[in-house]
Amino acid sequence: MVGSVIAADLAGDRAYEVTVADADASALDAARTRARDRISTAEADLSDPATVRGIVAAADIVIGALPGRLGRAALQAVIEAARNCCDISFMPQDPLELDELARDQGVTAAVDCGVAPGLSNMLAGYAVSRLDACERIVIYVGGLPRDPQPPWNYKAAFSPADVIEEYVRPARLVEQGRVVVRDALSAVEPIEFAGVGALEAFNTDGLRSLIRTLEVPNMVEKTVRYPGHADLMRAFRETGLFGEEPVAVAGGTVRPLDAVSRLLFPQWRYEPGEEDLTVLRVVAEGKGESGGGFTWEMVDLYDRASGTTSMARTTAFPCAITARLIAEGRLAEPGVIPPELIGRRPELVQHVLSELAARGVRVETSSK
Repeated sequence: MVGSVIAADLAGDRAYEVTVADADASALDAARTRARDRISTAEADLSDPATVRGIVAAADIVIGALPGRLGRAALQAVIEAARNCCDISFMPQDPLELDELARDQGVTAAVDCGVAPGLSNMLAGYAVSRLDACERIVIYVGGLPRDPQPPWNYKAAFSPADVIEEYVRPARLVEQGRVVVRDALSAVEPIEFAGVGALEAFNTDGLRSLIRTLEVPNMVEKTVRYPGHADLMRAFRETGLFGEEPVAVAGGTVRPLDAVSRLLFPQWRYEPGEEDLTVLRVVAEGKGESGGGFTWEMVDLYDRASGTTSMARTTAFPCAITARLIAEGRLAEPGVIPPELIGRRPELVQHVLSELAARGVRVETSSK
């Protein structure tokens, strides 16, 4: 859903020859269609690091757009192959653990380069670099159907397994300079976005590298959904339906998560042409010569002209833009680079925002 949009974006530039690898032949067919047959494809098992190293051997830059469970091993394989890369795989592991390997290999590995993590991190890094003291960062983000239908009022515009992981994994926040852990789906608060209306936001484990890279005493990321979704998902979780330990059923055993996934994911799948939207708000508060902080806000809609979901656009485009920066040598520092470090370079932030606007994704900025 996202990787094909990245491939099409790069394939539209004559400077790039693009190859897409995937284990699913139908996914490769869809990618060729989206890119108007301007890409090559390779059917491959990307859960095998040796296969990944072979696939990327001839590449100048590699894009990682895999489910989180495959992301860490694939990223390591790419770095071991000494290939520069840009990654959006929402891996549960800390990609900064590969920083020393990337430096040893002379590899520039930009990670978490989607919308959130990604654009949100970049803006947070920019705010910290511009304020004399940044006291608080709050990130609100969510992908939603434009026409919500009960009981879920939700559909997944990226890997549904990664969505459930957000609802299960404890959320790490920073409060008064200390890292604290809260339950996912906790601290529900009402929030509104222009043109969308009433929504709710709740804690999820989205800060990721920001916890280690930014010295801000208060930080939190909250996922945004239509009202009532958090209560429903919390009920599923507390009942054990997202559990991974097998339970005895009718003389056999089954993992509750497997059964729920089989039943739930088809209902969360967008039908062809079904429209979604993405909301993002990044609030940075502090003090400095430029004022008391910044707020960035984005409301992006399904693109009817290209038939591209908003979540795919807003995740794919930051990745494609960052990949170009690496390929062109404008982002060349060796190591694992999270987006907030890119945010310290105002010229790159403005470039990314301008390139997003050129693709129809507009981020409004205001200062306090």
